[in-house]
Amino acid sequence: MSEVSSNSHSTELTSQYIAQVTGDLERNAKEQERVGAEIEALQEQLRALRHDHTVLVNMQDALGGPGSTPGAEAAAAPSVPHQVSAEPKQSKGKKAAATGAKKTAPKKPAAKASSVKASTAAAKPTLVELIRGHLEKQTEPRSAAEITTALTQAHPDRSVKTTVVRTTLEGLVAKSHAHRTKQGSSVFYTTAVTSEPAPAEPQQETVSD
Repeated sequence: MSEVSSNSHSTELTSQYIAQVTGDLERNAKEQERVGAEIEALQEQLRALRHDHTVLVNMQDALGGPGSTPGAEAAAAPSVPHQVSAEPKQSKGKKAAATGAKKTAPKKPAAKASSVKASTAAAKPTLVELIRGHLEKQTEPRSAAEITTALTQAHPDRSVKTTVVRTTLEGLVAKSHAHRTKQGSSVFYTTAVTSEPAPAEPQQETVSD
């Protein structure tokens, strides 16, 4: 009898361990999915930031690049009359000015090409801008899957995933740029339009004063 009871006890422990391990595996899988969605959203934001950085760098090259060379020539100019007695140094200054002029010449078409690339690249909005713009056009709440389908149809050149859209929507909700409503097991999102009561506070203060 003792062997039978010990065997039944061991089987109960084994079943408990199996249930615990199964629950841990499910939680681990859900956590992996959540972290993966956050990573994809962060990668999307990083791509947007890198895109903005390249646009700004190209604009800086287009605007400040050609203007920086005259400053360098002006800085080199006072050294020429300062070293009047040293003729070899003057020739070096002339050579440097000539090479500087040669270097600045090819920069103009490159700046033009970069500015054209920057203008074409700047036309692409980020995923956050696309989601906010889509929500502002809607009159009824939309789910993450519906928003993903609409964005995929409107922008077939971009790969839009539901997990990334849902994570981005939760970020907008956290920043009070969107509202989240739950209907049963489904979650719907709407744009936030409750930013108008702010100017009423100074009026109350003036009345109290």
